[in-house]
Amino acid sequence: MPEAATHLASGKVRELYALDDERLLLVASDRISTFDVILPTEIPDKGRVLTGLSGFWFARTSGLLPNHLIALRDDGRSTECRRLEMLPIECVVRGYLAGSGWKDYVATGEVCGHRLPEGLAESQQLPRPIFTPATKASTGHDENIDRAAAIELVGEARFDEVEAVALALYSFVSDYARERGIILADTKLEFGLDERGELVLGDEAFTPDSSRFWPAEAYRPGGTPPSYDKQFVRDYCESLGWDKTAPGPELPGDVVDGTRARYVEAFERLTEIGFDEYLANPSLVLA
Repeated sequence: MPEAATHLASGKVRELYALDDERLLLVASDRISTFDVILPTEIPDKGRVLTGLSGFWFARTSGLLPNHLIALRDDGRSTECRRLEMLPIECVVRGYLAGSGWKDYVATGEVCGHRLPEGLAESQQLPRPIFTPATKASTGHDENIDRAAAIELVGEARFDEVEAVALALYSFVSDYARERGIILADTKLEFGLDERGELVLGDEAFTPDSSRFWPAEAYRPGGTPPSYDKQFVRDYCESLGWDKTAPGPELPGDVVDGTRARYVEAFERLTEIGFDEYLANPSLVLA
């Protein structure tokens, strides 16, 4: 870590440093959280998977929207990026009915104000992807909101711009992933404004922490497909009868190894780059 870097904040996964007035350094740790609790056991190389995949997608979507990436550092887990004024909403795009979207649909027939057809099954593909914003919670879970509530936070013109670009980004990455045997069920994006007030993609992009990836060969509607995220850890923690408050449980070796394998497999299938190759030369993902 450069001596000039000033630590600004710690997130569940990332450490945030200021390099100067215009640049930040994001360092992705190997921490893993579930049910909003950081667990005491880390997943080796998880931070490098998140950083490498984000860099990969930033490089491939820059024609759709500028992003905050300046450079990837040689450790494979640190990102130099532009400072942005982040928008106060989480920008979620759903192509399939899963997670909190499925729970909302079962309860109301709607997801964030989108009225959906009757009789849809869990994990079923939606007639078309939908934009479902959420609040940013400093503690606890983000809360799904509808268009009107989001407009109150960012304004109508900005909301319409964010919705259009989020759907375009989802469409691009979903098609790209599908050609490689992976379904992008849904994803969370974060946007900010640069010094000119222009919209910029920030944070992380299309990683197993921010997206629900399913192997296409195992996908069946009507249940919860296997996934390339921390569902393996969630399932283990659920099996313990843990009350989902801190401190979280230690993870056994087989859960750690299985989770790492899922993250690395997602990286390799999506990028078509060997993970060891990335570790030796992180800039490969930007080519």
